[in-house]
Amino acid sequence: MKPFTFQQFTVNQSEDVFRVGTDGVLLGALANISDKKRILEVGTGSGLISLMLAQRNPDCQITAIDINEKAVLLAKENFENSPFSDRLSVMQSDFKNFHDEAYDLIVSNPPYFDENSSAKDAVARQKIELDFNDLIRKSSQLISDKGTFCVIIPFESGPEFISESHQQQFQLIRKVNIAGIIGSKPKRLILEFSKTKKVLIEEHLTIEKSPRQYSEQYIELTKDFHVFGK
Repeated sequence: MKPFTFQQFTVNQSEDVFRVGTDGVLLGALANISDKKRILEVGTGSGLISLMLAQRNPDCQITAIDINEKAVLLAKENFENSPFSDRLSVMQSDFKNFHDEAYDLIVSNPPYFDENSSAKDAVARQKIELDFNDLIRKSSQLISDKGTFCVIIPFESGPEFISESHQQQFQLIRKVNIAGIIGSKPKRLILEFSKTKKVLIEEHLTIEKSPRQYSEQYIELTKDFHVFGK
């Protein structure tokens, strides 16, 4: 499968691992990483998000985990081939049973489809091995006192995810509404939580200004990553 080339790193891909997609790019570009030293990515896949975070923050150490052995091997290859290899590590682990010291940021592009008969990318796409409640509960246990928890999910899943996060003493501090094209309803949400209550910041992003034409917002957001014909 053809690699996906960014400005500072390349992501090798595999038919057996969830491919590079817009959701991952958005989370990698938008997650707040200021003053974050220890970062955990849950469900790393090819390693894209961790690579983007490592590029954005030269002071962080990132641990990436995935339950899929093939994903772990692919992410390891991509990490080792990157300029950030000394700050990236990956391991095979079920997040529900994962134990470590507290993290300053936990980030995830989690499975969000209910279980169904589709076999394609089932573990990466469907809530088979990890559902929202498991992700939120475990993240609550592993986050530092001043840390943040950041995810990208379907827009319609927002109320459920926010409600379950509140039950785990998480406070919503940032919400990014993401529309696919100008004039359309939001289709994705980036949600950021903290254990400390803060004034909620709400933002809006549109990916395309017309079919297959990126918006100025998206181009500006990803200018340090996408090649855009360079």
